[in-house]
Amino acid sequence: MTGKKPSVLFVCVHNAGRSQMAAAFLTTLSQGAIEVRSAGSQPAETVNPAAVEAMSELGIDMSAEIPKVLTTEAVKESDVVITMGCGDECPYFPGKRYEDWVLEDPAGQGVDAVRPIRDEIRTRIETLIASLIPAAT
Repeated sequence: MTGKKPSVLFVCVHNAGRSQMAAAFLTTLSQGAIEVRSAGSQPAETVNPAAVEAMSELGIDMSAEIPKVLTTEAVKESDVVITMGCGDECPYFPGKRYEDWVLEDPAGQGVDAVRPIRDEIRTRIETLIASLIPAAT
């Protein structure tokens, strides 16, 4: 991955909560050093309002984000693919780093239930950044 920015794709079914929070954290915490994508196998109409509220509490604005459909191209263009519940719906390409993060689905939950999910995602993002940009630690 030397010579170009590492790239990460976050995937969950609706691309409305977990993957959006992960993408927002990675974009913010990597300060542009990592290319970030997110998508869903069955994208929702809008981003989960409780996820937007939980992230805004930390000064991260996701209100303009729109769920996107998962494409083969997005997977091909990413160095790391992190799934969050889409399982076998994600295309597999040899040579890519795949991780599956088992996280509670925030769909239909209030902000009080979303905060612990958000905090777990942040912890995982910090570890991910350290693995992709060792000098950042």
